[in-house]
Amino acid sequence: MKQTLGRAVRAGFLLLALVLLALALREQGDEALAAARDVGWTAAAGSLAAVLVGLLASAMVWRALLADLGTPLAARPALHVFFLGQLGKYVPGQVFAIAAQMELGRSQGAPRSRVGTASLLFMGVLVAAGLLTAAVALPLTSPDALRDHAWVLLLLPVVLVALHPPVLTRLVALMLRVLRRDPLERALSRRGVAAALGWALAMWVAYGVHLWLLVRPQDTQGRADLLLLSLGAYALAWTAGFLFVVAPAGAGVRELALIAALAPVLDQAAALAVAVLSRVLMTLGDLLWGAAGAALRPRSRHEPGADVADVTSVRAVQQPGKAADV
Repeated sequence: MKQTLGRAVRAGFLLLALVLLALALREQGDEALAAARDVGWTAAAGSLAAVLVGLLASAMVWRALLADLGTPLAARPALHVFFLGQLGKYVPGQVFAIAAQMELGRSQGAPRSRVGTASLLFMGVLVAAGLLTAAVALPLTSPDALRDHAWVLLLLPVVLVALHPPVLTRLVALMLRVLRRDPLERALSRRGVAAALGWALAMWVAYGVHLWLLVRPQDTQGRADLLLLSLGAYALAWTAGFLFVVAPAGAGVRELALIAALAPVLDQAAALAVAVLSRVLMTLGDLLWGAAGAALRPRSRHEPGADVADVTSVRAVQQPGKAADV
């Protein structure tokens, strides 16, 4: 009975997320189509491909952190849990995506507490890597960008210190105490944090390429630093939208920040069109990977022919005699 109720709740949550996602696409569909015609369908298709690569890299960030916390998941269950859970970000507030990943992770034998901690860490690493990317890329584009975004550069030492594994471990431990969650079972390792950060930087490069492909057809100046500007602008805009937690997936805030960052290259109307098209492509990417995550759902361990390797990969890291958090 409890298992049936849990499945019903997960199905209802997924349906709500899909409805909100569809409404977001419908609301911006006409503007996105007009913008796609302006930039060209080839550039738009290439941009979507870059989005899909970036989203995959983001899943690898989460998977690396979960493994470093003591629960390695094979690729198939990891992508299933991550991408289906990520649809929860279209419900206002970041907590729904985390809650969904915790429940989906539990169905794959991963302790809820570790999945929740990995999801919180995931967001922190993406924000830190985004600020790091913006702090390096934007000042290299022009003296004006250096002046306008100097505050990001000032955050660079703080970000680097926070990403040091012993410091990050203490920060996570403090966060868990404040949230009254179970404490960390082991410290974060240099190898695990480095792997997560490497995937995060790969994600930002892919996202920068996605924006560059949309901006380049409308760049009348032929700027040599357009890729750097796109990389820094999107990292900064995404981080601003993410930190504004009441907006689903940073809606509105990201677009305003992106228009401001693209001001040296595009006029306001063109920048708005690019921002809308970028938002729609990101939403389509979430939808496509969400569908893939659903299709990649491993069989339950109770079903005949279940993927034993996926289950044992979780059990192997549990302490002897300690039951899984289910």
